[in-house]
Amino acid sequence: MPRLQFPATARNRDALLGVLRTRLPPGRVLEVASGSGEHAVYFAAALPHVDWQPSDLEPEHLASIDAWREDSGLTNVRPALCLDALGDWPAGPYDAVFGANLVHIAPWAVAEALFRGAARLLPPGAPLLTYGPYSFDGVHNAPSNEAFDASLRARNPEWGVRDVAALAVITPDFVLEECVPMPANNFTLVWRRR
Repeated sequence: MPRLQFPATARNRDALLGVLRTRLPPGRVLEVASGSGEHAVYFAAALPHVDWQPSDLEPEHLASIDAWREDSGLTNVRPALCLDALGDWPAGPYDAVFGANLVHIAPWAVAEALFRGAARLLPPGAPLLTYGPYSFDGVHNAPSNEAFDASLRARNPEWGVRDVAALAVITPDFVLEECVPMPANNFTLVWRRR
């Protein structure tokens, strides 16, 4: 299986790494919806104190993740885990959970499952980091995000740019600690397990 390459990964990986470098604790990190696997090997190479567990639901993505992992030779990237956020989650504990470009390109039920699943896996004080476009109290931070939201909903009515306030009330297990502005009108949200 050839390695997949997603153009967005090359564009956002350095900015994301800058955030992860100072916010991920040492230990096990579960990446939900790892896509191609490019983020997994890039972050694991730069963060040797992290044991990276990539996961995805799509067979093509799982094969690509493992191809990237094998080609990298890294020992701190685990084999790809098949994870349907709406189904059974792996046994924890983990020290952090990370998801990039997930909650807007999935039904709302997946966002709910991400927060509830992470709450089961993480000990108090551990972070859940989510990356992508968000709205704030119903307002988009840029016209491009408003247009992107409309295009997502046209492709699938269950998709869309999510509002931070709506995410914050999924479960009382997390508090939003930080909202880090990123390139291209995106944000990394740092949620902390209560």
